[in-house]
Amino acid sequence: MAEKKERPRKIVADNRKARFNYEIGEVIEAGIALTGTEVKSLRNGRAAIAESYADAKNGEIWLINANIPEYLQASRFNHAPKRPRKLLLHKRQIRKLAAAVEREGMTIVPLRLFFNEKGRAKIDIALGRGKKLHDKRETEKKRSWDRERGRLMRLKG
Repeated sequence: MAEKKERPRKIVADNRKARFNYEIGEVIEAGIALTGTEVKSLRNGRAAIAESYADAKNGEIWLINANIPEYLQASRFNHAPKRPRKLLLHKRQIRKLAAAVEREGMTIVPLRLFFNEKGRAKIDIALGRGKKLHDKRETEKKRSWDRERGRLMRLKG
C-alpha cells in the first residue's frame, strides 16, 4: 500500500510579542470555529493575532480581537474581520483555563495560528503571566548577550 504524504504544519500567524510580554506556561493546541471565507483567507496566509487574547464566557473559550481580513473573492458572503471566534477544547481544559484566569490573574495568550497535518485550522494558546518592566529589560539584556557571545565564538573559530 502506498504511504500517504504528510503535510507539514503551515504557520499562518505567529505572535512574536507574546514571549516577550508574558511568562508562558502550559501550551495547549485548540481547534478554532471558522466560516468558509475565513478559512480561505487563512490559506492565503493573511491573519494577525499579535493584539488578540482569549476569554472564558459561559463555559466556552473565545478568541477576541484576532484579525482575519476579508476574502476578496467572496462578495457579499464575507465575514467580519475582528469577530469573536470560538475555540474548540475539552471541558476539562476549559475549566482549567477559566480557573487560572479567575483565581491566579493569568491571561490566555494565542501564540501561533496554523494548519495541522490534516489541513485543519488550529491555534496554540498558553497561560501567561504579564512580565514587569524589569523582567522585560532582563530578557532583552540576556538576548543581547547571547547574540554578542555567538559573534565572538564565530570570530574565534
